Amino acid sequence: MAKYLLLKHYNRTSGPDWLPGTNVPMDQWAPEEITEHVAFMQRWADEMSERGEFVDGQALAPEGAFVRYDGEGKPPVTDGPFPETKELIAGWMVIDVDSQERAYEAAARLSAAPGKDGQPIHEWIEVRPFYGEAPVVTE
Repeated sequence: MAKYLLLKHYNRTSGPDWLPGTNVPMDQWAPEEITEHVAFMQRWADEMSERGEFVDGQALAPEGAFVRYDGEGKPPVTDGPFPETKELIAGWMVIDVDSQERAYEAAARLSAAPGKDGQPIHEWIEVRPFYGEAPVVTE
């Protein structure tokens, strides 16, 4: 088994323009469309849990900042750097699966979450393997 981090990238151009509903900002969705989107992700997590593959996940607020050490004193804080269009990491999941291919399958399923008018939003899911093995503590 290997752990992977799935990052849910949300931006207004995440889906192809030719697919209805794929690039409509969430603030333009009806309340029931948001409810179904969240319910879909919960069902996905439940299915992954039943398979023993779901470790953890959280939705993230849109607010955030970049902070770095810049010598003594107050650290610099900025809302960037960002690509040409500001994008948001909307949430993350950690899964523990048998192969990279399985991680891709799980991410593709998550990418099909419904959006405006119930259409899959085809959002990009970044799949990143954990580096090395976490230490095991035994007593």
